[in-house]
Amino acid sequence: MAETETLTLDEIEALAFDALIRAGATEANARPLARATADTEADGVASHGLAYIPIYCEHLACGKVDGSAVPRITRPRPGLVVADAGTGFAHGAIAAGFEALIPAAREQGIAALAVRESYNCGVLGVHTRALAEAGLLAIGFTNAPASIAPSGGKRPAVGTNPISLAAPDGEGGTALLIDQSASTIAKSEIMKHAREGLPIPEGWALGPDGQPTTDPEIALKGSMAPSGGYKGVGLALMVETMAAAMAGATLGMDASPFSGTKGGPPRTGQFFIAIDPAASSGGAYAERIGRLVTEIRDEPGARLPGDGRRAMRRRGARDGVAVSRATLDRIRAI
Repeated sequence: MAETETLTLDEIEALAFDALIRAGATEANARPLARATADTEADGVASHGLAYIPIYCEHLACGKVDGSAVPRITRPRPGLVVADAGTGFAHGAIAAGFEALIPAAREQGIAALAVRESYNCGVLGVHTRALAEAGLLAIGFTNAPASIAPSGGKRPAVGTNPISLAAPDGEGGTALLIDQSASTIAKSEIMKHAREGLPIPEGWALGPDGQPTTDPEIALKGSMAPSGGYKGVGLALMVETMAAAMAGATLGMDASPFSGTKGGPPRTGQFFIAIDPAASSGGAYAERIGRLVTEIRDEPGARLPGDGRRAMRRRGARDGVAVSRATLDRIRAI
């Protein structure tokens, strides 16, 4: 079993922040990403947490991301906010965009944020949850470099393209959190298995010949298996439409990889819709979402999306998070 070290969430944030600063990011760029890294580790999604910090630092060094970028926020319409990330980290651009999105959604009942010239936003649910904690129902989309082939094809055309919905509980928390990619598994999990020299389960990915493979290196040269076959491809296309076409960002098929130093900035995008549930439901939202959640939780053996992360966050805040010592060594060497 791999050796681990237990860190508090504050220690995780500080470790990520210091590494990003040493790699050349400004404090304004490093802080939102470091905070999201701690949130991600608290959620138990280790593949997107501290394990990604060396990649972020590598991309600062090679120019795939601008560590000094200052997001430019515009309001082309009353209900629409646009954040140009300037090829910087997505996290700072999203945070800046939310500062305008949240009051706009509260005032008008609904508003949207389009983010372009962006980068990997990490776990999408971290961002939608922030909107839910502000009392708004949030739907988020983010596109990624192409890694899923269309139905009947072999060449990747769209990314794993996550979609997320976070529903507020009316008490400053989240009643429901759905966060899923269009692929059977996130590509970062394939990358993690490749780094560790471990095989992947059959059904996660296809080789360049379009056939299933358990070799992560071959998988990374092929394509990700879409979740639910053609339905997963449809979901990926939906996200591509929102996060790339609607946001004015780069299509996944034209974006540089989120791993390695090949290519320049990926210039991908995100799109968020924030809705005031009181405005749309005629006051019925709290009762309806409460009943839905309660019915599912009361069913023996049933699991509600987001409950696993919620339990992990409570445990992480109380006991800390076990982090791979190998990951920590890579970060401390930066």
